[in-house]
Amino acid sequence: MKYYQVIDELDMNRFNVVATVVTGEHSGEKAVFVDHKSYWKSNEKGFFGKISRINTEQTGLMELQGESVFCEVLSADKKLVICGGGHISMPLIRMGRMLGFYVTVVEDRMQFAEHARAEHADEVICDDYVEALEQLESDGNTYFVIVTRGHSHDRECLETIIRKPNAYIGMIGSRSKVKTVMDNLAACGIDKETREAVHTPIGLSIGAETPEEIAVAIMAEIVEEKNKEQRNGGYSRTLLKALLPNEKEEVNEQVLATIISRKGSAPREVGTKMLIGKNGEFKGTIGGGCIEAEVINRARHMLSTKEKEMQICAIDMTNQDAGDEGMVCGGIEEVLLEVV
Repeated sequence: MKYYQVIDELDMNRFNVVATVVTGEHSGEKAVFVDHKSYWKSNEKGFFGKISRINTEQTGLMELQGESVFCEVLSADKKLVICGGGHISMPLIRMGRMLGFYVTVVEDRMQFAEHARAEHADEVICDDYVEALEQLESDGNTYFVIVTRGHSHDRECLETIIRKPNAYIGMIGSRSKVKTVMDNLAACGIDKETREAVHTPIGLSIGAETPEEIAVAIMAEIVEEKNKEQRNGGYSRTLLKALLPNEKEEVNEQVLATIISRKGSAPREVGTKMLIGKNGEFKGTIGGGCIEAEVINRARHMLSTKEKEMQICAIDMTNQDAGDEGMVCGGIEEVLLEVV
């Protein structure tokens, strides 16, 4: 089974780590570990052949048996489920997609469901709220936002969602409304700790008034919660789809660029990826600007020559030349380039 197919089929509710040797004679060898135990190796007799466990807890470089190995703690796609298709939901859809969430909208009115589709929500479910939410699959990477048109619908949504796996639940509403809903949950047997984990009133306190400002406050709170997890490695749906083309599609070489180390105020985290084609087209971003331009040029050179071996592109944004080129972040990055 090929590496990216293995990644695609992993259970993202488990603790998954992928490891790549980036130096020495075994450079390029890969392995997958599930719950710290060896699961798959690109070469059974190679570097990872006798390694049965890996104990890293975070994404980054580590030294293993004298070699430099890049380990990624994989995180599943983040999913944003918006209950309600009203005015606040429209900017929430746009911001959620902009931030890389898979956005689902649940709405029981056809007209408002169509509004959500027009805003390019990834999925729109037009059905009774409770029935739709009971059927909706969720996990530890699902963020629920409850912004329906009325108190009774908010309560029904919360009573259903609070029993499902989730990363975040937020509900809009006044303090009096929130108290009534929480009292109802207590009467239904929901324990205090679970009730207190609900973010309500929803969003960071920034004095938001307009639908757009309220959406900013909500997404800021969600990003704050998401980034507490510290899992930056992973392959988005878009990247995996590109790395696993349909059998009928022509397979063209591409370069996968992954940030494997950073120092200072580099713009993106370790584990961030982008995929680059021969003509410079790309999916994803590792920070934009001059950083990205340098990586794209290096990748195109690899694809147009016989230089197919994995290489590390080091980018220094701390010197005068970098400042002259507009690299204002002032950090240092190492980007791993692999022809795939």
